Amino acid sequence: MRRQFLKAAASAALVPAFARAIPSWAATRPSDVVVVLNSGDETITLIDQATRQPLQTFPVGKQPHHLMATPDNRLLIVANAVGNDLVFLNPVSGQPEGTRPGIEDPYQIGFSPDKKWFLTNCLRLNRVDIYSYAGGRALQLVKRMPLEALPSHMAFTADSQIVFVSLQQTNEVAAIHLPTQALLWTMKVGETPAGVWLTPKDETLLVALTGSNAVVAVDWRRRSIVRRIVTGEAAHNFRSLADGRHVLVSNRVSDTISILDMQALAKVADISGLRPGPDDMELSADRRWLWTTFRFDRGVGVIDMQTRKLVDVIGVGKSPHGIYFYDRAPFYDNLPPELQVHAPRAA
Repeated sequence: MRRQFLKAAASAALVPAFARAIPSWAATRPSDVVVVLNSGDETITLIDQATRQPLQTFPVGKQPHHLMATPDNRLLIVANAVGNDLVFLNPVSGQPEGTRPGIEDPYQIGFSPDKKWFLTNCLRLNRVDIYSYAGGRALQLVKRMPLEALPSHMAFTADSQIVFVSLQQTNEVAAIHLPTQALLWTMKVGETPAGVWLTPKDETLLVALTGSNAVVAVDWRRRSIVRRIVTGEAAHNFRSLADGRHVLVSNRVSDTISILDMQALAKVADISGLRPGPDDMELSADRRWLWTTFRFDRGVGVIDMQTRKLVDVIGVGKSPHGIYFYDRAPFYDNLPPELQVHAPRAA
């Protein structure tokens, strides 16, 4: 009896106290939940995807910025950068299922396509931490790699050999060889690089320049910039349109989202009329609805991609950043479907 009690207590300790009362709707409408990280309020807001009404807001930890599903799509990881921990959510209902302390400064997170590596970009600590990954919550620190300065976003080659990391303060991109955890090179790309994106077949590396108004296309094998694509002020982050050809980039100061042609390396359209600070984006499985956080407006927008018009804004918390929902279009452009970390639910 004592062993059973201790086991139950240990299991309960893994789940934050705020999560132990599960609301009734979580069992009846799980597939409709949109998860939004409010970095400034240190909370999560859950939104009903169908009605676009907020369902619940709860505390999650200090400065949650980004989130990502595990490769098997059974857990959603929220990274608390200042809290130095990870919170695990049910990816369908959005309800917390446990924590992992002792993960220092996980500002940005990512899994390699081969599912062997889990990386954290430690923005304030100026380093990248590389963990081996054995499934579920099993992480083992392998190496801490100093990178000056302000490592921000990351992108993996399809063969999991290289990860590219943007360095905001030094205006560079770094290339890390994952099998040996060695720094291959760094190169200057432009003002305050943030989002990084690989086009199909790893042909070109796209880098969004938040300190400027453009995305640069990099021939990463030759380490040369082949084109500068003007998008909008403070180009920041990417999201695939899941058509094999186009990618979106959010422009946080112009309050626009640009559509780029990855073959022509050119901008083909802008989505304008948005609220301040469009940032992270998520696309519905049917590619009809684009959701985006408005970092400077305490809101989440829904864009009709048929008309390219903002049709709804849902109030959330302060400085909304990461956004996720389970039923969505494939995320990456350089990975085949079987390697998509963010795999959509099977039909």
